[in-house]
Amino acid sequence: MSNSELMKLAEESMKKAYVPYSNFWVGAAILCESGKVYTGCNIENAAYPATICAERVALFKAVEAGERRFVKIAVCGGEDAKINDICPPCGSCRQVLSEFCGKEFEILLTDGKNIETHTLGELLPYSFSF
Repeated sequence: MSNSELMKLAEESMKKAYVPYSNFWVGAAILCESGKVYTGCNIENAAYPATICAERVALFKAVEAGERRFVKIAVCGGEDAKINDICPPCGSCRQVLSEFCGKEFEILLTDGKNIETHTLGELLPYSFSF
């Protein structure tokens, strides 16, 4: 699957976000080695720590389906569901991705015009692990 196809799935998922508090919409699409793709959107809660990010929704759906090997994830977001800048995963999402993905795992980000590719190792150089 091309980077632009994966990002399009993330953008479609972003439109499903539930964000009544921040109005910041995020979508993600993760590609598994099996070729399957799982999407996610952020889901907020009035008790803000109970909010979950799009990246973790996508990853957790994939893990629940039995997937354990991942190739790349596309992430996009913005206020009012408009992409105006890149939207990199938060620290918690980076750490959760590191549980299943190596340092070379690709993270695709878009500003609405261009797609940037980063590795998990670049974005999380010192992950926590046992």
